Amino acid sequence: MASVRNVPLLEDDTLDFGEEDHIDAAKKGSFTHPYVTFIYLAFRGGSIATYLLCGFFSNSFIASFVFIVLLLSMDFWTVKNVTGRLMVGLRWWNYVDDNGQSHWVFESRKGQSQNRVNDKEATIFWLALVATPVIWGILFVAALFSFSLKWLLLVIIALTLTGANLYGYLKCKFGSSESITSVTSDFLKKQVMQNAVSMMASQASPPTANPMNSTNTV
Repeated sequence: MASVRNVPLLEDDTLDFGEEDHIDAAKKGSFTHPYVTFIYLAFRGGSIATYLLCGFFSNSFIASFVFIVLLLSMDFWTVKNVTGRLMVGLRWWNYVDDNGQSHWVFESRKGQSQNRVNDKEATIFWLALVATPVIWGILFVAALFSFSLKWLLLVIIALTLTGANLYGYLKCKFGSSESITSVTSDFLKKQVMQNAVSMMASQASPPTANPMNSTNTV
């Protein structure tokens, strides 16, 4: 069974983007991450534009299908791991513990850390995050009523990927918070404690005598 946690966003992230921790409040009106914003919009709009216009450039359904799925996959990965954290201070992810239980983690910056979010970038992020699944939903209805079954599968993939990111970030934004600092740190502490206990147990056990080295006395 999967468990769900809402936690503050980790500040010691493994992805170091440099200036994200040094945003001047006076520059809130300008774009803090212009290249990230551009890539975010390019992937979001690129897959939709390619879907609508691919018939004008290629007659190969396989080539168009693979290229659009590639764009959707890159969009899903960047939104989930990069753009959400930089543009709105949110992140969601999943890990599986030693017992095979899946844990879904929804993180958000709290307090002073939230002030580092750029207002313009946050607006663009949320508008594109919500609008993209809506557009794919309209394309799903169009493909369904036009009986384009081969394109219907592609639209379902697009709805699944974009809808997953939308659900994840809505959960980060509006989900209930819990009084824990980090699921990751708890998980690592558990592993360290288990290794320490195993090491101490192995050292505390008495050595086993070797019967070959024992001598019989008369």
